[in-house]
Amino acid sequence: MNQINPVALFRLSVLGPLISPEQLQRGELQTIIRQLAQREYAIPDSDRRMLGEKTIQSWYYAWRKGGIDALVPKVRVDRGSSKMSAAVQEAILAAKRENPRRSINQIERLLVAAGVAPQQSLSRSSVHRLLQQSGLSQMRGSASLPEEKRSFTAEFAGSIWYGDVMHGPRVAIKGQLRKTYLVSLIDDASRLVAHSAFCLGETALDIEGVLKQALLRRGVPIKVIVDNGAAYRAATLQGVCARLSIHLIFCRPYAPEGKGKLERWHRSVRDQFLSELDVRHIADLADLNARLWAWIEQVYHQTPHAGLNGMTPLERYQRDLPRIRTLGAKAVQLDALFLHRIARFVRKDATVSYLGQRFEVPYELSGKTVRLVVDPHAERVVGVEDAAGVSLGAATPLDMLANIHRTRRKPEPVTDPMFAARNGPNLVELAHEKYHGLGHEQVQPTPKSEG
Repeated sequence: MNQINPVALFRLSVLGPLISPEQLQRGELQTIIRQLAQREYAIPDSDRRMLGEKTIQSWYYAWRKGGIDALVPKVRVDRGSSKMSAAVQEAILAAKRENPRRSINQIERLLVAAGVAPQQSLSRSSVHRLLQQSGLSQMRGSASLPEEKRSFTAEFAGSIWYGDVMHGPRVAIKGQLRKTYLVSLIDDASRLVAHSAFCLGETALDIEGVLKQALLRRGVPIKVIVDNGAAYRAATLQGVCARLSIHLIFCRPYAPEGKGKLERWHRSVRDQFLSELDVRHIADLADLNARLWAWIEQVYHQTPHAGLNGMTPLERYQRDLPRIRTLGAKAVQLDALFLHRIARFVRKDATVSYLGQRFEVPYELSGKTVRLVVDPHAERVVGVEDAAGVSLGAATPLDMLANIHRTRRKPEPVTDPMFAARNGPNLVELAHEKYHGLGHEQVQPTPKSEG
């Protein structure tokens, strides 16, 4: 299964608030686009932090027309070049820096009036591109206006999941105390925990493992709202959500939506689970998680919740079971969706390494770079692909003892063209035959004349 273009994934994450609602209300499109244009982003392969409203709008309509494939960037033939002179470009930038609220039309009129540029000589797209490249395209509003915030709850279970990480206790791992992190996904409408687990890290791999179990246990949500951290921004996580039609939405830094419900869940874990935990029964991470899952199912999910009008999280979730999306036919593909692709160089002995273990690949790949298809959760190599995602066969663990008795395939002998058989005349052979008298018609010596 081919990887999704990382730029397309980024653009899809920006469009999350636009494409996640089932239907936009009148005037809502431009309002949301305006809000998205006021945020800062970690734009791939760019030092800029802001996006223009027209850019976001063009991505939105491209996505509606062709899905995520339409968000893959098209390479411009004239990229990096501009028909505007250096003096005109500098005048445009200076005009914008002097007054950031100047529009492109105002800048054009100013340069024409000052005699810097002729009438109708400036292209709006060229000016806009120049301002974007310099980080000057965004018109800033007043910072004193308060932002309106409202509490809300999803109408149905399965509509919104929230993801977050909490610091957990230390547990013994191979005789050494290790810090743990509680990775959780909680349903907004029912407060039901789709899945939660203590992990040894808060990496993208840990989050993917929890998401996979949540999908198997509780169906497929419409939206997943997460923090703006690097782990949640991983291309693998975004790719899984894109293929399952899950809208992955990133909260703005320092303003995470739904944080109150997650904090309430974390408080329940600390006050009701960790405070009652008997560490004498905890031998390793598996012991800790076994008790967590038992407490969630037997206590947390069975306890009436004040925010649910006295219903338990499990009762509230089960009320909406007919509306919850299931994996359906994609259940058999779920393992494949969570596979990772890792580039590796094939040694001369046709082996590659992964997590300290060597694997054999077809010997024809020696000296080439391939992608290992791995299951990072099971720490096993599934297969080998080329850069385009075409399967090149299986990768098997290296067995050096078995290779002693293995019959090796040898390449077909290649005849050196210098010594290849020739059917036509050959100057060297003709000279050799004539000199040594080996030809069919031997050259007779010329008789001496008498006299």
